[in-house]
Amino acid sequence: MPFGINETMGQYSELFMLLAAGTYTVAFIAFAWDLAKSSKALRAVDLKAAQAGATAKVPVAAGVGAGSAGGRLSGPADRAERPSSSTAKANAAGSGGIVTADGDMKYAAERRVPARVAVALTTLAVLIHGAGVVTRALGAGRVPWGNMYEFLTTGAFLVAVVFLVSLIRRDLRFLGTFVVGLVIIMMVAASVAFWTPVGHLVPALQSYWLVIHVSIAVLSSSLFTLTFAMSALQLVQSHRQKTVAAGGADKLGFMRLVPSALSLENLSYRINAIAFIGWTFTLMFGAIWAEKAWGRFWGWDTKEVWTFVIWVVYAGYLHARATRGWTGTRAAWLSIVGYCCVVFNFTIVNTLFNGLHSYSGL
Repeated sequence: MPFGINETMGQYSELFMLLAAGTYTVAFIAFAWDLAKSSKALRAVDLKAAQAGATAKVPVAAGVGAGSAGGRLSGPADRAERPSSSTAKANAAGSGGIVTADGDMKYAAERRVPARVAVALTTLAVLIHGAGVVTRALGAGRVPWGNMYEFLTTGAFLVAVVFLVSLIRRDLRFLGTFVVGLVIIMMVAASVAFWTPVGHLVPALQSYWLVIHVSIAVLSSSLFTLTFAMSALQLVQSHRQKTVAAGGADKLGFMRLVPSALSLENLSYRINAIAFIGWTFTLMFGAIWAEKAWGRFWGWDTKEVWTFVIWVVYAGYLHARATRGWTGTRAAWLSIVGYCCVVFNFTIVNTLFNGLHSYSGL
């Protein structure tokens, strides 16, 4: 493709990325509005229940999203926390149809309007973002993940896609604020700190292994991003549950829209297991590519070492939780440490360490 056309496609890509970032920002506001509106509605439910002399309050753990529009996250612990059917009916009767958060119930339709708007905006943003990724690929004449800018923009795109696809099976809209927020951060970092014009790849990257190795790495990193958000919410929810159980004030009312800490931990564990398999293939295919490019499978390059460190951390997480009883906050923190290693690998290692992988376009 002539250079002038390449440059034009690159400009179109940047325009699409800018429009996508703006749309994601509006979606982020809508998700935050949903949390704020729902929290206010729940406070009104509490007030009416107290005035009516209700004998039971809203359960600590919540699964509103889990019980509506696509599946349940609740487990045995969640079922134990649900109010009786009579209590639920009393709450519903005393709140004008807006029932309290529970895995088997739904809020009134108007409660979900901001969430539906947010999902629609996120879908629109993903379509625009996808156009940006495609035009970048057309402009470069290759797959669009040959440098840090392309890796971050494509990675952010996959994070949003994975989130939307997950909504088909489970209602994870409670994650919207956190996931879309991370997507915005990734896009801003790509544009501000790692922007790179459309260009050709260095010889080491001109291989079909780029498609195989990096695509799996991007997808695995996207799944790790989701579990990072879940683990962070798990820590907050766990602290809240303990505080309320001890008789303390519930200062985080919006967390009633989030499943219990146990449900978050279980789902995060399952997604981490899938992402770990992908990361294992990333490590394997990277070694095969290294042998073809440099004549050896392993050379203790900084990037190679940190890719292996990430694999070890997540392997330790899966092993500790499955066989050593590392559950609760310990498992959440280990998952967060693993994601911090992922971020370190794709930022600090790529930008500050010299090595055979120092071709990020910076």
